[in-house]
Amino acid sequence: MFYDTFWALALGFALSGAVQAFVSRRAMQRSLGDHRPGTVVKASFFGMVSSSCSYAASALGKSLFARGADFTASMTFMFASTNLVLELGVVLWLLIGWQFAVAEFVGGAVMIALLALVLPRAVPTALLEQARERLTGGTSAGVEAADDNEAAEAGSATRLRSRAGWSDAAGYAISDLSMLRKELVIGFVVAGLASVAVPVWVWQALFLTGSGWLSGVENVIVGPVLAFLSFVCSVGNVPLGAALWKGGISFGGVVAFIFADLLALPLVLIYRKFYGTRLAVRLSLVFWAVMSVAGLITEGLFRLLSLIPGHRPKASIATIHLGWNYTTVLNVVALVAFGYLYWLYRNRDRLGGGAGLAKDVVCGMQVRAQDAPARARHAGHDYYFCSDRCHDRFLAAPETFLNQNPGQGRDSGSGDRQALETDTPAPGLDPVCGMTVDPDSAAARAEHHGATYFFCSTGCRDAFIADPAAFTAAQSSR
Repeated sequence: MFYDTFWALALGFALSGAVQAFVSRRAMQRSLGDHRPGTVVKASFFGMVSSSCSYAASALGKSLFARGADFTASMTFMFASTNLVLELGVVLWLLIGWQFAVAEFVGGAVMIALLALVLPRAVPTALLEQARERLTGGTSAGVEAADDNEAAEAGSATRLRSRAGWSDAAGYAISDLSMLRKELVIGFVVAGLASVAVPVWVWQALFLTGSGWLSGVENVIVGPVLAFLSFVCSVGNVPLGAALWKGGISFGGVVAFIFADLLALPLVLIYRKFYGTRLAVRLSLVFWAVMSVAGLITEGLFRLLSLIPGHRPKASIATIHLGWNYTTVLNVVALVAFGYLYWLYRNRDRLGGGAGLAKDVVCGMQVRAQDAPARARHAGHDYYFCSDRCHDRFLAAPETFLNQNPGQGRDSGSGDRQALETDTPAPGLDPVCGMTVDPDSAAARAEHHGATYFFCSTGCRDAFIADPAAFTAAQSSR
């Protein structure tokens, strides 16, 4: 299986890293203030281009909600960031067939439409207000109301053309791969064993087969339950979905199972911690319902259009032997391209990347320090995390993770940490013209190496963004 999908995974991680490096999360947050159809479409798009693992997606959804985004829009973002993503579709195509790749996007759209319709009616406003108060009242370590960083957004186009920007994109890609390595290994190993060693009758005992529409209904209901128990999420769900398809589960049942990566038991416990028990229970039941109904509707549409595959793989879905074919060529190209990404990642301090970025010392995910869903201070250093789950694991045994990842603190590179210590802006001093400004009424501001700089005008800010090193060096000599 891994041989068949390596190039697709490499492509997906590379594109995901680029989007995370160049798309502003501030713009997402400002656009998701309600759950009208247009906002739901925006949330879906932002989620698609912010593809991430299920744990990080749940943390991002929580952060958006805590910072003012509508709850339904935040949950739509979370759904799209794990289910409407390119790498998932390509791996589905390669392992099961193009019909399942198309079903991912068709069914995903159906599922999000159902979520936008049902969730606002299933969750009372009072319960949402309690959940927001729970998040913003200090019980969650990573919730802070961050100021808009307009200067960083203005510099996105410049970063897109720089090697520093692409080295940051490489950092996201490599760290995402590191973060998901366990899920991927578990998914491929379990699916391989399930495909080769588990008899078909075992799957038939789990799922009702041969009973027409009744089988379809039962399969879409049980599929998410299996996902809840499997503990496998994100792309790791796809190989197991392929094994289920071989074992006899219905088309809609496979679709519902793939969508249910956000219902794995550890994630349900995370929802409980984020939003409280009552909202977590309602949320999980709504998720289960829309995933199952979306799977059933998708199967109905594909059956109507005669797009459901007419046969299932008889042999193992894993590759038995390697050969020189188009898959080998794509894997070689992907290996070379990913090797270049890794070189960018290893040399990003020299290339000027890494400003304002940190690496989660628990899972290895790269995060923007300013946007990190959780943070902690230990032994005089700030540490940033992709989710409260990683934050809590760190607090339980900080030395364990610091010994495994020596030198990882506020930023992901030592050069950036030194810059944070030496490039501290003088309070109220414009680093370009030297004018004294009041931070509360400054005409503009910008972030550089984790520090905030204030300016008397947007002209000074733009000059700073064009060459920050020149002005920080000049300021330190004043």
